[in-house]
Amino acid sequence: MRTRTMVSAAVSACVVLVACGCGPEKAKEDAAPKPSQPSASPSVKGPSAAPSPSATTEKPSAAPTGDQPAPRTKERAIQRYEQYLHGLGREDIGTVCEVAGPGAKKAEEQGFGPCTSTYVIVFQMVSPEQKKALRTATVDPRRVVVRSLDKIEMPLEAVRSSATFTESDLGSYTLEYLEDDYYITDGQ
Repeated sequence: MRTRTMVSAAVSACVVLVACGCGPEKAKEDAAPKPSQPSASPSVKGPSAAPSPSATTEKPSAAPTGDQPAPRTKERAIQRYEQYLHGLGREDIGTVCEVAGPGAKKAEEQGFGPCTSTYVIVFQMVSPEQKKALRTATVDPRRVVVRSLDKIEMPLEAVRSSATFTESDLGSYTLEYLEDDYYITDGQ
């Protein structure tokens, strides 16, 4: 089986798996920051109280707070996709499966395993150079396709990184606003 086909199948499966294990309902349970979650800042100093929501998000101004849903904006969809890309680069199964949950659910319904098992395979298919590049990858907002504020497409061409990716390596994704935030629901 070609690497591209294996990666595409694994990504589809991972998207489905994420949905099953960490979909929108799970995201609400996990809304409270945990010490094991990555922080946007290298170190947070101060009392040992629970970190504020801004300490656990990459772009605090766009993050949901408390019971408030995330903003339904192109910028928030980009932020979520960047979280996914960075998580993929760090092999952070929690982040990857949380963002790609609904898509992973679809893949699981098609016979793939749970997100956590499927993405372990995907991590092995991404080269060390590509992983390093994904950790700091960004998305060019001019290349993002807004079908509606509920459905936003992230084409491969929108990903800016120091490594080259093809459709078979990374592909393009659709993010949908479901209940409280954007989630990957489909990968091409």
